[in-house]
Amino acid sequence: MELTDAHCHLDFPEFADRQEQVLAGAAAAGVSRVVIPGVRRRHWDRVVSAAAGMSGVYYCLGIHPWYVGEHDESDLTLLERRLTGADEQCVGLGECGLDRLRGELADQLPWFEAQVELAGRLMRPLVIHSVRTHDEIHRILKVRTFSGRALIHGFSGSYEQARKLVDLGCYIGVGGVITHDRAKKTRNAIARLPVDALVLETDAPDMAPAGVVKGCNSPENLPMILDALVSLKAAQREELAGQLLRNSCQLYGWPVPV
Repeated sequence: MELTDAHCHLDFPEFADRQEQVLAGAAAAGVSRVVIPGVRRRHWDRVVSAAAGMSGVYYCLGIHPWYVGEHDESDLTLLERRLTGADEQCVGLGECGLDRLRGELADQLPWFEAQVELAGRLMRPLVIHSVRTHDEIHRILKVRTFSGRALIHGFSGSYEQARKLVDLGCYIGVGGVITHDRAKKTRNAIARLPVDALVLETDAPDMAPAGVVKGCNSPENLPMILDALVSLKAAQREELAGQLLRNSCQLYGWPVPV
Protein backbone atom coordinates (compact mmCIF):
# COMPACT_ATOMS: atom_id res chain seq x y z
CA MET A 1 0.00 0.00 0.00
CA GLU A 2 1.23 3.47 -0.93
CA LEU A 3 -0.16 6.72 0.40
CA THR A 4 0.51 10.33 -0.61
CA ASP A 5 0.33 13.23 1.82
CA ALA A 6 -0.82 15.82 -0.72
CA HIS A 7 -0.32 18.79 1.64
CA CYS A 8 2.16 18.84 4.53
CA HIS A 9 4.19 21.77 5.89
CA LEU A 10 7.34 19.78 6.48
CA ASP A 11 9.38 23.00 6.29
CA PHE A 12 7.73 24.48 9.40
CA PRO A 13 9.81 24.96 12.57
CA GLU A 14 7.87 22.15 14.30
CA PHE A 15 9.80 19.70 12.10
CA ALA A 16 13.20 21.38 12.36
CA ASP A 17 16.07 18.92 12.79
CA ARG A 18 13.76 15.90 12.62
CA GLN A 19 12.51 15.86 9.07
CA GLU A 20 14.33 12.63 8.22
CA GLN A 21 12.96 10.96 11.34
CA VAL A 22 9.40 12.04 10.50
CA LEU A 23 9.75 10.88 6.90
CA ALA A 24 11.11 7.53 8.04
CA GLY A 25 8.12 7.09 10.35
CA ALA A 26 5.77 8.10 7.55
CA ALA A 27 7.40 5.64 5.14
CA ALA A 28 7.00 2.87 7.70
CA ALA A 29 3.29 3.75 7.79
CA GLY A 30 3.03 3.46 4.01
CA VAL A 31 3.41 7.14 3.05
CA SER A 32 5.63 7.18 -0.02
CA ARG A 33 5.18 10.81 -1.13
CA VAL A 34 4.85 14.12 0.70
CA VAL A 35 4.10 17.49 -0.93
CA ILE A 36 5.20 20.70 0.81
CA PRO A 37 3.30 23.86 -0.16
CA GLY A 38 5.00 27.25 -0.10
CA VAL A 39 3.04 30.08 1.50
CA ARG A 40 5.19 33.22 1.20
CA ARG A 41 8.17 34.47 -0.77
CA ARG A 42 10.52 34.66 2.21
CA HIS A 43 9.99 30.97 2.89
CA TRP A 44 10.24 29.66 -0.68
CA ASP A 45 13.92 28.82 -0.26
CA ARG A 46 13.13 27.02 2.99
CA VAL A 47 10.52 24.90 1.19
CA VAL A 48 12.94 24.02 -1.60
CA SER A 49 15.65 23.14 0.94
CA ALA A 50 13.26 20.91 2.91
CA ALA A 51 12.61 18.86 -0.22
CA ALA A 52 16.16 18.88 -1.60
CA GLY A 53 17.76 15.45 -1.67
CA MET A 54 14.73 13.81 -0.04
CA SER A 55 13.31 10.85 -1.94
CA GLY A 56 9.54 11.11 -2.34
CA VAL A 57 9.37 14.72 -1.16
CA TYR A 58 7.99 17.38 -3.50
CA TYR A 59 7.00 21.02 -3.20
CA CYS A 60 4.87 23.85 -4.54
CA LEU A 61 5.45 27.62 -4.45
CA GLY A 62 2.76 30.22 -3.95
CA ILE A 63 1.42 33.18 -1.99
CA HIS A 64 -1.07 32.30 0.75
CA PRO A 65 -4.00 34.67 1.43
CA TRP A 66 -2.79 35.32 4.98
CA TYR A 67 0.42 36.85 3.67
CA VAL A 68 -0.62 38.89 0.64
CA GLY A 69 0.12 42.12 2.51
CA GLU A 70 3.86 41.42 2.61
CA HIS A 71 4.12 41.00 -1.18
CA ASP A 72 4.08 43.27 -4.20
CA GLU A 73 3.66 42.76 -7.93
CA SER A 74 7.33 41.92 -8.41
CA ASP A 75 6.78 38.79 -6.32
CA LEU A 76 4.38 37.45 -8.93
CA THR A 77 7.07 37.96 -11.54
CA LEU A 78 9.53 36.14 -9.30
CA LEU A 79 7.02 33.35 -8.68
CA GLU A 80 6.62 32.83 -12.41
CA ARG A 81 10.36 32.78 -12.92
CA ARG A 82 10.92 30.29 -10.12
CA LEU A 83 8.14 27.97 -11.29
CA THR A 84 9.39 28.13 -14.86
CA GLY A 85 12.92 27.23 -13.84
CA ALA A 86 12.08 24.78 -11.06
CA ASP A 87 13.40 21.24 -10.80
CA GLU A 88 11.27 18.09 -11.05
CA GLN A 89 10.47 18.16 -7.34
CA CYS A 90 8.29 21.22 -7.93
CA VAL A 91 4.82 19.90 -8.72
CA GLY A 92 2.47 22.85 -8.45
CA LEU A 93 1.55 26.42 -7.55
CA GLY A 94 0.34 27.05 -4.03
CA GLU A 95 -0.70 27.45 -1.41
CA CYS A 96 -2.92 30.26 -2.64
CA GLY A 97 -6.59 31.06 -2.17
CA LEU A 98 -9.08 32.97 -0.03
CA ASP A 99 -9.90 33.09 3.69
CA ARG A 100 -12.96 34.87 5.04
CA LEU A 101 -11.82 34.51 8.66
CA ARG A 102 -8.43 36.18 8.34
CA GLY A 103 -7.71 39.35 6.41
CA GLU A 104 -9.90 41.07 3.83
CA LEU A 105 -11.26 39.24 0.79
CA ALA A 106 -10.92 42.43 -1.24
CA ASP A 107 -7.16 42.32 -0.63
CA GLN A 108 -6.87 38.60 -1.27
CA LEU A 109 -8.89 38.36 -4.48
CA PRO A 110 -6.39 39.97 -6.89
CA TRP A 111 -3.62 37.72 -5.63
CA PHE A 112 -5.68 34.57 -6.02
CA GLU A 113 -6.89 35.58 -9.47
CA ALA A 114 -3.32 36.32 -10.58
CA GLN A 115 -2.12 32.92 -9.38
CA VAL A 116 -5.02 31.13 -11.09
CA GLU A 117 -4.02 32.86 -14.31
CA LEU A 118 -0.36 31.98 -13.79
CA ALA A 119 -1.08 28.32 -13.04
CA GLY A 120 -3.18 28.08 -16.19
CA ARG A 121 -0.50 29.68 -18.32
CA LEU A 122 2.27 27.48 -16.91
CA MET A 123 0.03 24.38 -16.80
CA ARG A 124 0.77 23.88 -13.12
CA PRO A 125 -1.66 22.28 -10.63
CA LEU A 126 -3.15 24.70 -8.10
CA VAL A 127 -3.17 24.07 -4.35
CA ILE A 128 -6.03 26.17 -3.00
CA HIS A 129 -6.70 27.34 0.56
CA SER A 130 -10.43 28.04 0.97
CA VAL A 131 -12.00 28.98 4.29
CA ARG A 132 -15.71 29.81 3.99
CA THR A 133 -15.04 30.93 0.42
CA HIS A 134 -15.90 27.83 -1.63
CA ASP A 135 -18.49 29.70 -3.68
CA GLU A 136 -16.03 32.49 -4.47
CA ILE A 137 -13.35 29.98 -5.43
CA HIS A 138 -15.80 28.20 -7.73
CA ARG A 139 -16.85 31.48 -9.34
CA ILE A 140 -13.29 32.60 -10.04
CA LEU A 141 -12.20 29.25 -11.48
CA LYS A 142 -15.30 29.16 -13.68
CA VAL A 143 -15.10 32.79 -14.86
CA ARG A 144 -11.43 32.38 -15.69
CA THR A 145 -12.19 29.06 -17.41
CA PHE A 146 -9.43 27.35 -15.45
CA SER A 147 -9.12 23.89 -17.00
CA GLY A 148 -6.08 22.62 -15.13
CA ARG A 149 -5.83 20.44 -12.04
CA ALA A 150 -6.56 21.87 -8.59
CA LEU A 151 -6.68 20.68 -5.00
CA ILE A 152 -9.18 22.28 -2.63
CA HIS A 153 -7.06 21.80 0.46
CA GLY A 154 -8.59 21.20 3.88
CA PHE A 155 -12.14 21.14 2.57
CA SER A 156 -14.81 21.73 5.23
CA GLY A 157 -17.89 22.81 3.29
CA SER A 158 -21.14 21.25 2.18
CA TYR A 159 -21.69 18.46 -0.31
CA GLU A 160 -23.29 20.91 -2.74
CA GLN A 161 -20.23 23.18 -2.66
CA ALA A 162 -17.85 20.25 -3.05
CA ARG A 163 -19.87 18.83 -5.95
CA LYS A 164 -19.69 22.12 -7.85
CA LEU A 165 -15.91 22.21 -7.42
CA VAL A 166 -15.52 18.58 -8.42
CA ASP A 167 -17.60 19.27 -11.53
CA LEU A 168 -14.97 21.87 -12.48
CA GLY A 169 -12.29 19.19 -12.21
CA CYS A 170 -11.04 19.95 -8.69
CA TYR A 171 -9.84 17.35 -6.22
CA ILE A 172 -11.06 17.59 -2.62
CA GLY A 173 -8.47 17.34 0.14
CA VAL A 174 -9.43 14.89 2.89
CA GLY A 175 -7.69 15.55 6.19
CA GLY A 176 -7.98 15.08 9.92
CA VAL A 177 -11.32 16.87 10.17
CA ILE A 178 -13.17 13.70 9.06
CA THR A 179 -11.86 11.87 12.15
CA HIS A 180 -13.87 14.19 14.41
CA ASP A 181 -17.47 13.15 15.07
CA ARG A 182 -18.53 16.80 15.43
CA ALA A 183 -17.60 17.55 11.79
CA LYS A 184 -20.94 16.22 10.53
CA LYS A 185 -21.29 18.49 7.47
CA THR A 186 -17.81 17.71 6.15
CA ARG A 187 -18.10 13.99 6.91
CA ASN A 188 -21.41 13.89 5.06
CA ALA A 189 -19.93 15.72 2.07
CA ILE A 190 -16.91 13.43 1.83
CA ALA A 191 -19.07 10.32 2.26
CA ARG A 192 -21.19 11.35 -0.74
CA LEU A 193 -18.42 12.45 -3.11
CA PRO A 194 -17.00 10.05 -5.72
CA VAL A 195 -13.79 8.39 -4.58
CA ASP A 196 -11.97 9.49 -7.73
CA ALA A 197 -12.33 13.12 -6.60
CA LEU A 198 -10.51 12.69 -3.26
CA VAL A 199 -6.90 12.92 -2.10
CA LEU A 200 -5.45 12.45 1.38
CA GLU A 201 -3.55 15.17 3.24
CA THR A 202 -2.48 15.99 6.78
CA ASP A 203 -1.72 19.74 6.67
CA ALA A 204 0.82 18.80 9.34
CA PRO A 205 1.61 20.14 11.86
CA ASP A 206 -1.95 21.55 11.75
CA MET A 207 -5.39 19.96 11.22
CA ALA A 208 -4.72 17.23 13.77
CA PRO A 209 -6.85 14.06 13.68
CA ALA A 210 -8.89 13.05 16.72
CA GLY A 211 -6.62 12.03 19.59
CA VAL A 212 -3.60 13.99 18.30
CA VAL A 213 -2.53 17.10 20.20
CA LYS A 214 -3.31 20.32 18.35
CA GLY A 215 -0.24 21.53 16.43
CA CYS A 216 1.45 18.12 16.64
CA ASN A 217 0.13 16.51 13.48
CA SER A 218 2.52 14.57 11.24
CA PRO A 219 2.45 12.69 7.90
CA GLU A 220 2.83 9.59 10.04
CA ASN A 221 -0.87 10.06 10.93
CA LEU A 222 -2.10 9.74 7.35
CA PRO A 223 -3.26 6.10 7.86
CA MET A 224 -5.62 7.37 10.58
CA ILE A 225 -7.30 9.58 8.00
CA LEU A 226 -7.44 6.71 5.53
CA ASP A 227 -9.12 4.51 8.12
CA ALA A 228 -11.73 7.19 8.83
CA LEU A 229 -12.40 7.45 5.09
CA VAL A 230 -12.69 3.67 4.79
CA SER A 231 -15.38 3.82 7.48
CA LEU A 232 -17.25 6.70 5.82
CA LYS A 233 -17.20 4.97 2.45
CA ALA A 234 -17.74 1.43 3.75
CA ALA A 235 -14.89 0.55 1.38
CA GLN A 236 -12.12 -2.02 1.19
CA ARG A 237 -8.97 -0.43 2.59
CA GLU A 238 -6.51 -1.61 -0.08
CA GLU A 239 -8.87 -0.81 -2.94
CA LEU A 240 -9.56 2.68 -1.58
CA ALA A 241 -5.86 3.35 -0.99
CA GLY A 242 -5.11 2.37 -4.58
CA GLN A 243 -7.69 4.81 -5.98
CA LEU A 244 -6.43 7.61 -3.71
CA LEU A 245 -2.89 6.98 -4.96
CA ARG A 246 -4.05 7.23 -8.57
CA ASN A 247 -5.85 10.47 -7.75
CA SER A 248 -2.77 12.10 -6.22
CA CYS A 249 -0.68 11.01 -9.21
CA GLN A 250 -3.18 12.54 -11.61
CA LEU A 251 -3.28 15.75 -9.57
CA TYR A 252 0.47 16.26 -9.41
CA GLY A 253 1.41 14.80 -12.79
CA TRP A 254 3.21 11.66 -11.66
CA PRO A 255 2.94 8.37 -13.58
CA VAL A 256 -0.42 6.83 -12.70
CA PRO A 257 -0.22 3.21 -11.53
CA VAL A 258 -2.57 0.76 -13.22
